[in-house]
Amino acid sequence: MAVVIEMTARRRSPVPLLTRMRDRSPGLVGGLTGGALAAGLGLASFAVLVMLLWISSPYPDSGPGGAMHVAAALWLLAHGAELVRTDTLSGVPAPLGLPPLLLLALPVWLLHRAARDATDGGGGDEDHDFEEDDFEEDSEAVAGPPLVSPRVAWTGVVLGYLAVAAPAALYAAGGVLRPSWVWTGVCVPLVAVVAAGAGVWSAYGRPGRPLRRLLGLLPGGVRPLVLGPDGRPGVAARAAASGAVVLLAGGALLVVASMVGHGAATQTSFFRLTEGWSGRFAVLLLCAALVPNAAVWGAAYALGPGFALGAGHTVGPLASAPAPFLPPFPLLAAVPEAGKGAPVHWAAGVVPVVAAVVVGWTVAKGAASRERGGTKPGGTRAPVWSAGRTARAAALASLLCAAVLAGLAAMAGGPIGSAVLSRFGPVWWQVAAATLAWLGLLAIPTAVGVRAWRCRSSRAQEPKIGKQRDDAAEGARGRRRLRGHGSGWFTRTGVAGMAGVAGAAEGARGTGRAGRDAVGGDVWDLEDPGVARGTEHRGRARPDASPADGTPSPHSSDLTPDGPRAPHGPGPRDQDRETDFGLFDFLPSGPAPEPYDAEAPPGRSGPADTP
Repeated sequence: MAVVIEMTARRRSPVPLLTRMRDRSPGLVGGLTGGALAAGLGLASFAVLVMLLWISSPYPDSGPGGAMHVAAALWLLAHGAELVRTDTLSGVPAPLGLPPLLLLALPVWLLHRAARDATDGGGGDEDHDFEEDDFEEDSEAVAGPPLVSPRVAWTGVVLGYLAVAAPAALYAAGGVLRPSWVWTGVCVPLVAVVAAGAGVWSAYGRPGRPLRRLLGLLPGGVRPLVLGPDGRPGVAARAAASGAVVLLAGGALLVVASMVGHGAATQTSFFRLTEGWSGRFAVLLLCAALVPNAAVWGAAYALGPGFALGAGHTVGPLASAPAPFLPPFPLLAAVPEAGKGAPVHWAAGVVPVVAAVVVGWTVAKGAASRERGGTKPGGTRAPVWSAGRTARAAALASLLCAAVLAGLAAMAGGPIGSAVLSRFGPVWWQVAAATLAWLGLLAIPTAVGVRAWRCRSSRAQEPKIGKQRDDAAEGARGRRRLRGHGSGWFTRTGVAGMAGVAGAAEGARGTGRAGRDAVGGDVWDLEDPGVARGTEHRGRARPDASPADGTPSPHSSDLTPDGPRAPHGPGPRDQDRETDFGLFDFLPSGPAPEPYDAEAPPGRSGPADTP
């Protein structure tokens, strides 16, 4: 007897093993791992970019160690931390605190993704006796492993991220660009806390109750305007976001228009700054990273305060002070010339005007949001806001938009050196005051006026919509009345046409029997062309088929209210009725009279009496 020895062993798929390991790992460990991985990926991305530029540079002034120090310093600068440059000509350290806002997108996205994945990891802590029940009550039930506690996932991601950020800051301190410990200790943890919290909130379905608890300090009449009862942003919040988007888009448009107008100077500065293609590529990347900053600067210019190009040198639409000596840079070449503003510069005021109109229109749309929809059939009319409440909502939206622009202005500026270069970018409180003034003066009247117009136009449309609704209801009642009386009176040609169409369809199937009529009556057998073709009313029995010679069957009968009626043979009218019909002859040519009001056709019994 032969013995078979199995020489190969089947490998188990690693997917179930990884799944079990992930499910068995505690939630805190998963959060720590995710946070550390997010920080490592961010550092690696900056290191790869800087190393590529260093390798492609024809004149590198430092070794690979110096490039890695610069990469770590840029990663910290992306979080908003201020750097200090030590290798200056004067020997005095110069600060560098103008962070490219586009670089901030990478750490925020990595933290958000890590926190969301750590929360969705499942199988974590089983005890749910924590204050984060607000997340679970508002979140929908999702099939799969249970979600990790929000506090555990958030704490793990933040601690894991900071555990990698601290050694990176220590490593960057040994390079040319050294991080400021105060700014690093504030900005990096702040970004980690906010981004990780947003990721956990997103994993739980974005519940509204935690936001309501954060907004608990606001007055009761203000909270619904900021956060709606369904957890979505309120009218004031949506209007403020719309105004901020319009201001930023308008600022970016102004920057593009200025660069096109100063195309020769922009091109010259781009080619004078460096000669190698690698250096030009680095300048192009830096300009792309500074595009959000330029949009904020353009919005500040359109609002009126403008921005500073050094201490004591402000650029605005009304007047621009002579700027100090600046390095040739494409974005700086688009700065308007020094001197008093011209009408082409004053045209930048269109941007805040459009933003104010958008804010007012959004508030008015929310104030009378269902006025038009309430007049539709089945719609529910919501109470229209008063003029005072609409004005308060517009004022709150203006205040929120001013706060957003102030925060962006504070992030988009900073020093790029000492002495004259210690102040670059817009001043946040000036931007906030200008935004509040523009929107407060224009958005509030716009909101009140548009609300009144929407209410007036809605009242003007009510009679027309009501008449259309009454006409539709009358037509529906007429159709129901016709259906309630049965199939109605048809012409002889029409009934013959219905029977002929049905008989042709059944004959094609080989049955030789007619189907039921669309109005509910039975159709007779059509083997004999001389036999009557059907009945018009429900409740009549279908007669048996007639013989081929045209003699009625002894069992043929037609039940009427007065009793059985003797069958009749084919007549001339029946033959004409069979041969002369069209496909759509059964359709009535005009409005048919009521069945009980019209006189029955000759030779045809009337409808059955209904009880």
